Amino acid sequence: MVDTGTGSPIVVVPGIQGRWEWMHPAIVTLSRRHRVLTYSLSRTKSDGNGNGFDHFVEQLDQILDTAELEQATICGVSYGGLIALRYAARHANRVSSLILVSTPGPSWKPNYQVERYLQLPRLLSPAFVARGPSRLWHEIARAHDTLPACIAFSLKHTFRVVTAPCSPTQMAERIRLLKGINFATDCLKVTAPTLVITGEPRLDRMVPVSSTKEFLHVIPHAVSATLGRTGHIGLISRPEDFAEIVEPFVAAHDF
Repeated sequence: MVDTGTGSPIVVVPGIQGRWEWMHPAIVTLSRRHRVLTYSLSRTKSDGNGNGFDHFVEQLDQILDTAELEQATICGVSYGGLIALRYAARHANRVSSLILVSTPGPSWKPNYQVERYLQLPRLLSPAFVARGPSRLWHEIARAHDTLPACIAFSLKHTFRVVTAPCSPTQMAERIRLLKGINFATDCLKVTAPTLVITGEPRLDRMVPVSSTKEFLHVIPHAVSATLGRTGHIGLISRPEDFAEIVEPFVAAHDF
């Protein structure tokens, strides 16, 4: 667990790769004005009862216990947003506000490519990684003003990915754990003020913005914000802009 900074607490839940290190620029920026906690997702598999996903919810609860926090803002990034959502539905008293960042909507289903990956994650992971630059370069180029800045960002992020590698089999298992969970029902149970953050529709080639914005129709009183000049990875490509969106929302609901 990482616990850094002072101020209103924010717990940041990582995405499908499960590594907090991939979010490092956002963690550093937020910690200038907040106490920020983050962590890597635990290894897990289905327990046979169809609720293996809830191990992530329990892990998040343990993070708050370890930090001796009665309540905090819970910020989930992409897949991590689904963990944050389910936590807010089940532990409303511990969530001062909820932030969902480029999170797949409640009706999201794996497409053909994802289904193929689930069958052979180790074999297909090199191809998955190889397609990453083509999916992300467009938004990286838009987020930075010069080619040297784009290259510098790409090298730094590549270093984070290489030094904090993810597990293809664990990523596949995390997707499998979503099957059979009714996130729409969880949305109706959320009572915390909720902010839904997306990038620009044409730049997010990982999770459609339209999918993330489904939460605005099913979570009571949810509001939205768009992180400009970014797609799926705006919290690390433009961390200052990300913090400028997050901070006033957290302050407005910090009691």
